[in-house]
Amino acid sequence: MKRLLALALVIVMAVSLLTACGTAKKAEESTGQSSQQASDQQKPAESKKWKIATVVKDASNPWFVRMEQGVKKFASDTGLEAFMKGPSKADAALQVQVIEDLIAQGVDALCVVPVSPEALEPVLKKAMDKGIVVVTHEASNQQNTMYDIEAFDNNAYGAFIMDNLAKAMNYEGKYVTMVGLLTMKSHNEWADAGIARQKEKYPKMELVPEQKIESEDNQEVAYERAKEIMKKYPDLKGIMGTSSKDAPGAAKAIEEMGKIGKVFTAGSSLVSVAGKFLESGSLSTITFWDPADAGYAMNALAKLILEGKKDQIKDGLNLGVKGYENLKLKGKVLVGEGWVAVTKENMKDYNF
Repeated sequence: MKRLLALALVIVMAVSLLTACGTAKKAEESTGQSSQQASDQQKPAESKKWKIATVVKDASNPWFVRMEQGVKKFASDTGLEAFMKGPSKADAALQVQVIEDLIAQGVDALCVVPVSPEALEPVLKKAMDKGIVVVTHEASNQQNTMYDIEAFDNNAYGAFIMDNLAKAMNYEGKYVTMVGLLTMKSHNEWADAGIARQKEKYPKMELVPEQKIESEDNQEVAYERAKEIMKKYPDLKGIMGTSSKDAPGAAKAIEEMGKIGKVFTAGSSLVSVAGKFLESGSLSTITFWDPADAGYAMNALAKLILEGKKDQIKDGLNLGVKGYENLKLKGKVLVGEGWVAVTKENMKDYNF
């Protein structure tokens, strides 16, 4: 009897041990699965290879050719699929089509430099409604964007251009302003700020009674229209440019008409476009921010949003690019400190 009881006890203990081992194994498997799931959930968002498209006004414009260098550097630094697209000329309808195509391709983010912020509102809304991150540049009035990023305060920059033009004109005489298109927000803000600066600081200067001259963001058009305005106003002394094509086009007209030293121009451009006119003296000063840095900064901002780090987008934000290390947030516009002034004397420092 005692032997039977002992045998029964051994059997019970063995069954209990097997059950415990099975339970422990299941618990271990369950714990392992839970840990793996938690690990998967905690993986940073940047582990995904985001697809970020930068859309510019005119892909053939040297300004945006330079911007593409910044986009490519961002792609190289991050390993993300970042690239640039744009129409063959600055045309809002063509730019809308480029964006439509990119939406259809399923990009994760769009970094856009609008030809016309107003014309792009519907297509950018469509992109945002589909969950695509939208960041803009040179479009402080854009409604359908998560953030607009500017190299500087537009009013301060326009005033800075005027200061350079006024100095060349010896602070007196008649002048006109030129913009790429009347729909280009930043160009018009710079022109308006330049006019305001003249009225505030340079009373001996006079704006001729003309609407802002449109260069159509084309150097040859700027050249032709500068000739027309100089013929209409023989005593014209200054032309303030905003598009990167305005001042070089005006400078070419100044050279051709034999007015070097009599008519002066200053405005946004690049040394690669305007260098020969700085050398000849037909162009006094060009001002710009490095479009490569702007391209990089837009993409870095889009990446930050894609990673779910919008809480970092505030005053003092550092995007790791010169001029964008201490951004100021005004509503949804981020403002940097990125402009430079280039003359014949320092142009060799800027080889683009």
